[in-house]
Amino acid sequence: VEGLERLEFPLSIAWSAVNHLMGVANSDELRSAHSAVQPEVVKATQRLGQSRPVYDALNALRNDEEAWGQLSGSQQRVVESALRGMRHRGVSLDAEVREEFNAISLELADLSTRFSNNVLDATKAFELLVTDPAGVEGLPPSALALAAQTAAAKGHEGATPEDGPWMLTLDAPSYVPAMQHLKSRELREQMYRAYLTRAADANAEIIDRILVLRKRKAAMLGFETHAELSLASKMADSVQAVDDMGKLLYDRAYPAAQRELEAVARFAAEAGGMPEGEALKPWDVPYWAERQREALYGFKEEELKPYLPLPAVLDGLFALATRIFGVRVEEADGEAGVWDPSVRFFKVLDDATGEHVASFYLDPFAR
Repeated sequence: VEGLERLEFPLSIAWSAVNHLMGVANSDELRSAHSAVQPEVVKATQRLGQSRPVYDALNALRNDEEAWGQLSGSQQRVVESALRGMRHRGVSLDAEVREEFNAISLELADLSTRFSNNVLDATKAFELLVTDPAGVEGLPPSALALAAQTAAAKGHEGATPEDGPWMLTLDAPSYVPAMQHLKSRELREQMYRAYLTRAADANAEIIDRILVLRKRKAAMLGFETHAELSLASKMADSVQAVDDMGKLLYDRAYPAAQRELEAVARFAAEAGGMPEGEALKPWDVPYWAERQREALYGFKEEELKPYLPLPAVLDGLFALATRIFGVRVEEADGEAGVWDPSVRFFKVLDDATGEHVASFYLDPFAR
């Protein structure tokens, strides 16, 4: 099994990097390259997962009581997981059925990529330019600065946090503060609806097709539903067990959530912030929950930011890692390629021996 993992690792690690870049540095050129290579990656993965000689060898080990008994519990689990994974990749299917199975796998991979690209495109396409200072009333200084910076980057030269114009987007650093702090109910509603319906039209048919293909693929492997196939490699015993857990959580959490929502609604009504007789809407809840928290605890998140600049946070985090895990994190900028100038690169060293044990990237800013 270790040999198989070594064989699969180079492709796996390279493709993982490509998929990561699709999320953080997406471009037309990268999409084109990804689209061209993805079918070959899926085919290579399927070929290994459907290798009958490999499956028969692992299965023979599993059925050899003497050899099986010499393996540790962890080793046995690795073998059983490998066998299950190969069955789920279609190793036991007849040639004709396997051909359809592989075609479905290819299509599902393509549909998943298209779905993600559509959501990303819809998120990036939304731009709400605000020129009236009344429109951004309530936004904290950091959010105003980001909105002015975004406006300037989009061609509105001279934009400032004080005088605008300001551009709001659906990226989390812009969207979350807007929903929590914008006094303009109309703008909050506009942003909420835009966020909730990102790529809805473009992805509706894709979702329907994914559901059809997943059901067909599960049936080919002997499962009634895709949910059963998914759970076959997870801790939950059955779909019913998951449903039961969901209901248990609902029964426990929903009454508390209702009480909290009612408390927020009362607070908003007493503050005179809602039209008489009108219930809170989804775009009202984050705003009034934040006002309630400020009133109850005398605390504003914005007040913490001067005390938590990124360098200080990293210093504290790395010091904690040294104390708990005995590793030392050192800057290594320039020793590895990055996809944006703001991306950092670090090495992880054994604090006692200085041995280089790992490396990682830090990409802290939304783009």
